[in-house]
Amino acid sequence: MKISELAKRSGLSASRIRFYERVGLLKAVKRQANGYRSYTPDAVQELRVIVAAQNAGFSLDELRALMPVTAGQWDHQRLIDTLASKLRDIERLEAQLAQSKAQLQTVMADILAKPAELDCADNAKRVLANIESQSVADAKPQH
Repeated sequence: MKISELAKRSGLSASRIRFYERVGLLKAVKRQANGYRSYTPDAVQELRVIVAAQNAGFSLDELRALMPVTAGQWDHQRLIDTLASKLRDIERLEAQLAQSKAQLQTVMADILAKPAELDCADNAKRVLANIESQSVADAKPQH
């Protein structure tokens, strides 16, 4: 099939399809004698996998390592290992985000608990002192 038909079937632009081919992700393509690209039916599925993996957070380099050398010839164990690794990465990011959220909530609560007698500048100093003391406490080794 021609690139225009593949674009229509996949919902991607022709330039995006050419990009995926250029970076080595889309392999279901052949060159005709006139130089035009001819895509196999596997190309639609390959593009769906590429887009889904990018949406799941895979980088182009990770995708290049994951995609089979030959269209449709997946290495089952490598696929499982790569997906498990990505899940661990996401879990680490979730933990970091949860910690950042908790820290921001603490700072916000501290700002909102401004004593009436303090002006904004003095309250900022109080909040910063609390943040610094918390940072020192967090840095101390726990036994």
